[in-house]
Amino acid sequence: MSDTYLTIAAPSEGLYKEKGSKFLAFAYPARTEDEVKDHLTQLRKTYFDARHHCYAYILGADKTKYRANDDGEPNHSAGDPILGQIRSRNLTDVLVVVVRYFGGIKLGVSGLIQAYRTSASEALETAQIIEKIVMMPFSIQFTYEQMNQVMKLLKDYDAEILSQDFQLVCNLTAAVRKNHYTELLGKFTFQQIEVLQEL
Repeated sequence: MSDTYLTIAAPSEGLYKEKGSKFLAFAYPARTEDEVKDHLTQLRKTYFDARHHCYAYILGADKTKYRANDDGEPNHSAGDPILGQIRSRNLTDVLVVVVRYFGGIKLGVSGLIQAYRTSASEALETAQIIEKIVMMPFSIQFTYEQMNQVMKLLKDYDAEILSQDFQLVCNLTAAVRKNHYTELLGKFTFQQIEVLQEL
């Protein structure tokens, strides 16, 4: 199983116009539902006079947390097409919001689907897509005599040290690639280095 995922590096924007309606699309990196809420709140303040603020997001490396919202548009005409654009690029930790200004002419459901899909696509097309590694944190405890063994293993597995506290005994918290996690913790156990916590 892969321990990497694709997301966007920074916010990006797109614009689509159809029969007088304007669709302003905004893509954001977002790791939590609180971040999603913050972006939505800000956009609703900035574009308070817009008729709709439709959105979709996918969160987490496993992509299990997602939502699509039509914000008053006909069912499945806005949120789902936006979500489809995120999925088609295999992205996660991404929020896309499309703000609609109504132009006076109704577009119909198929027209709305096309407009929301295209505007979301425009925002994601301009985004820089990056690959991130899923890191798993852990805590270990060891003696000063075991320091060289620990540091060698951390280096061998490209683990990132998050915190360390060296007093009578040494406590260290680090993170390692998900694919190396079980193997590294097994090596610590084998060398009698105490794994305090699998975080």
